[in-house]
Amino acid sequence: MSNSAQTSASSRIRALLDENSFVEVGSYITARATDFNMADKETPADGVITGYGTIDGSLVYVYSQDAAVLGGSLGEMHAKKISSIYSMAMKMGAPVIGLIDCAGLRLQEATDALNGFGQMYLSQAMASGVIPQIAAVFGTCGGGMAVSSAMADFLFMEEKKGKLFVNSPNALEGNRVEKCDTSSAAFQSENTGLVDFTGDEDAILSQIRSLVAILPANNEDDMSYSECSDDLNRVCAGLENCVGASDIALTQISDNGFFLEVKKAYDPSMVTGFIRLNGTTVGCVANRTELYGDNGVKEEEYEPVLTSHGCEKAEKFVSFCDAFNIPLLTLVNVKGYKASKCTERKIAKAAGRLTYAFANASVPKVTVVTGEAYGTAYLTMNSKSIGADMVYAWPTAVIGMMDPTAAVKIMYADELSGAEDSLGLIQEKAGQYRELQSSAIAAAKRGYVDDIIEACDTRKRVIAAFEMLFTKREDRPDRKHGTV
Repeated sequence: MSNSAQTSASSRIRALLDENSFVEVGSYITARATDFNMADKETPADGVITGYGTIDGSLVYVYSQDAAVLGGSLGEMHAKKISSIYSMAMKMGAPVIGLIDCAGLRLQEATDALNGFGQMYLSQAMASGVIPQIAAVFGTCGGGMAVSSAMADFLFMEEKKGKLFVNSPNALEGNRVEKCDTSSAAFQSENTGLVDFTGDEDAILSQIRSLVAILPANNEDDMSYSECSDDLNRVCAGLENCVGASDIALTQISDNGFFLEVKKAYDPSMVTGFIRLNGTTVGCVANRTELYGDNGVKEEEYEPVLTSHGCEKAEKFVSFCDAFNIPLLTLVNVKGYKASKCTERKIAKAAGRLTYAFANASVPKVTVVTGEAYGTAYLTMNSKSIGADMVYAWPTAVIGMMDPTAAVKIMYADELSGAEDSLGLIQEKAGQYRELQSSAIAAAKRGYVDDIIEACDTRKRVIAAFEMLFTKREDRPDRKHGTV
């Protein structure tokens, strides 16, 4: 494989793709620059192996940067090879996977390398929403290459050797890598939300294969369907106990317990990921108030509120699903917005963008209210009023403007101030308010909920809804794009 012999770059490709499926393109290309003694340097494949192969039989295009050649730095021909792979992938309608190990811009080639970077950015921009783009950082990914990785739909990062940064940690005023390694996989996944998955090299390559297997090849030809071997009418006993642990609920209703969570480390109070229903890939967004470890022990608890980071995370995910015609399932358990000075800086804009993403999405959309659903935070979570096609609620769900007790304290403030038994009055009025305005039945009577379903029947009812919505067609206003 390639003039670059058996390097980490080539071994990663072999591990990623189906056996003997890789075909290299441009193996004889080398750097053509001659300044700064470049003519005397060996640059096999110009530091990047490019080509195509298959994952579980599906066509994919791959580029893998070779750190053994000038540190994997990006030069003119290096960038052109990547752009060429994008051009081929766009013609064929197949995903592009980038395996990144790059020291940054090749200084010896200056403006030629810079122009090549720009052409690569353009290729990525044109491919966005047309074919899936996946990137994985195994070594250094700095400067302009960090921008390129951020343009991918999904980003993986090796947890120990991977370094992703625009400015290196030591270049930040008042910071040292020992103090806060802003280039680490932990920081980029937990603090910035840029990285979707972390792990060792073998785990990352395996996760990429799993992701490619469930994604459409492009925005027109959906190859993501598979035969369903699970019972479509399977009863999910005990699902009502998973109101807080929505990731567990999604796993239980999915075909054969399949659930691939995206950006799990970034604001875990919002869950995003993919499941299978009747063999079809479905994108899921859900509120989470309880996080359990693999051993079944509760590790964290969260408020049932929307945060700015959670909204940003969900908005990007919803936009991706809509672009690639992936149906959306939403599990709702939210009572408002997080109240903190930090959140207040961004929550209005973030919630607005999530609201827009759900409302603008034309794919089939099903919502299940599993717990609380209060105020405009509920509206943001794909409610009937912003375009959900079908809305179900569990019998114990609470849907309304606000908590009944809080509402009664406002509505009957004058009466309560002079009442001898104010607590009893609050309880009485709150009960009335709950029955008339905040119950699932009250919402269903007004048409805001299509049906009240038993929690254990969620799988079969949601599958039936998506089957009904399979041929959905919905027009949107004639415009270039929204501006929210």
